[in-house]
Amino acid sequence: MKPFRSFLALSLGLVLAGCTTLQDRIQQRSATFAALDAATQDRLRLGRVDLGDTPDMVYIAIGRPTKTIDVTTADGRESTWVYVSFSEEYAGTRQTGYRRTVIEDKDTKRSFIRVEPAYRDVYRPRAEEYIRLIFKNGRVAAIEQTQTG
Repeated sequence: MKPFRSFLALSLGLVLAGCTTLQDRIQQRSATFAALDAATQDRLRLGRVDLGDTPDMVYIAIGRPTKTIDVTTADGRESTWVYVSFSEEYAGTRQTGYRRTVIEDKDTKRSFIRVEPAYRDVYRPRAEEYIRLIFKNGRVAAIEQTQTG
């Protein structure tokens, strides 16, 4: 049951995020991609974002953000793109009720019912922010990335 729930959660997350493939994103921003030098194109194909990248370049590399935050200050407008990964984590075992089993005693030919608790594994959704990109003047000015390990 867990693989099915994981697949369902992942599928739903991708649909809600407007998932596209790298080739789809390159095609959608073909003019931007064609104007880039070969090294930058290779970097974007690897899903790497760098300071100075435009929103189109970021979209090509890693897709649409999960959410955006726009801030207007006296210094101008700033936009933050936030990317979140969605998964499930094991939350333990919970009792879901009772299971009844009919048992026959072969010697006495009598039946009796055995009642025992029924359990199942429980998983909870998990959303974890893994990268924030801060745009100033239409370019990536800061990259905040979660480090693991």
